[in-house]
Amino acid sequence: MPYDATASETTPPAPSRGRRRLRGAAVALALGAVMFTVGAVVLDPGEGGAARPPGSTAAAGPAAGSVEALQARVTRLPKDPGGWAALGMAYVQLGRTNADPAAYARAERALRTSLKVRGSDNTDAETGMGALAAARHDFPTALDWALRATADGPYSASAHGVLADAYTQLGRYDEADAAVQKMTDLRPDAASLARASYAFELRGDTATAREVMRRSRTAAATPGESAFAHAVLVSLALQDGDVEDALGEARDGLLAAPGDSALLEARARAHEARGDADGALADYRAAVAVAPLPHHLLGLGELEQSLGHRDQAEAQYALLRAQERIRATTATAADTDAILFEADHGSPAHAVTMAEEALRTRPFIAVQDAYAWALHRAGRDTEALVQADRALALSTRSAVFHYHRAAIHQALGDHDAARNDLRRALRQPGFHPLYEPAARALLQRIDATP
Repeated sequence: MPYDATASETTPPAPSRGRRRLRGAAVALALGAVMFTVGAVVLDPGEGGAARPPGSTAAAGPAAGSVEALQARVTRLPKDPGGWAALGMAYVQLGRTNADPAAYARAERALRTSLKVRGSDNTDAETGMGALAAARHDFPTALDWALRATADGPYSASAHGVLADAYTQLGRYDEADAAVQKMTDLRPDAASLARASYAFELRGDTATAREVMRRSRTAAATPGESAFAHAVLVSLALQDGDVEDALGEARDGLLAAPGDSALLEARARAHEARGDADGALADYRAAVAVAPLPHHLLGLGELEQSLGHRDQAEAQYALLRAQERIRATTATAADTDAILFEADHGSPAHAVTMAEEALRTRPFIAVQDAYAWALHRAGRDTEALVQADRALALSTRSAVFHYHRAAIHQALGDHDAARNDLRRALRQPGFHPLYEPAARALLQRIDATP
């Protein structure tokens, strides 16, 4: 079904959104044989990818700063299912922002209390449970809750957003298309347009992704939605090699949200692309000071390593290892950053195991790429190529994905295929502080080979 943002300007009220990585948790996928079409529409502003983070996996919910107010509400009204559901969503957002597993435990307690108070037709709590499962990378469970939420609340755009996210991360892209379409029909706001933008991005159509994301930015109803849109637009501009536009988006976003960690990290990558190592270091360090998320730590550590700052790099890697030890004590599958870090800076064999565990509940292209790289680093290149091809099956314009596949092709002796992928990777300046120089050296070696 084609995506059409003009289809529903008036909708029924609902009952009640990287390091050089894909924005897999923020928004959903799209496109099939028929392209989404985004026409002129007066957007009615109404989870955080990125982000979010890279906005969020969840539907729009209360900001983390409202936790205290929501706690006061449920203390005053302990039989209010909506209050408990809102508190649970606030904790989901807090956990996603701070990478704090304890916040997820609090979220689950609040959401289950809501479900205890109202066990049926509780769309808000069901949507929250889906968002919580997605934040924990348990996408089969997220799908179960999202299906329940959309059945009980067919006019809830937020529920359809969580459904789209779950389908996307499970690799069920056609079904994600339908969920994004439904969400946009119900409420063509910043969150639904962000998911549509991601659909185009995953398919390699960054021009349309940027156009739709600008509409999401215009529709932003909160500072968080606006900051997320700016951060995504930085990443999309960098994929297109448009460094100055990326810096402009970051500048504009930070004027409104000077302490936003995602925007600081995005501007750090733009500085890298411009060759400004000092600017990149300053922004990465500021982002880590605000939120020591894994992709911030890894981005800073690898930049420090590329500059020969071994002690500074190791300090970031030590924090990553500590975070991984905490994650390993939970039932949460590893994210792609943790897998790639282990493959490059730890045990490739263990990275393979981590990736295999992650794929059981998240057969998404970013995880397939991380698995491919772990297999390559472990010397299992024939298997690695299968996964690398799967990671690029949607024609996603990821410089890192193409570099990974190039290295695998080269290891298998296919120099022409390696050359093609290297050239695609190098279209994005400064795509990675360690991989880019390795890509240039490998391409030079291939071209110099008789």
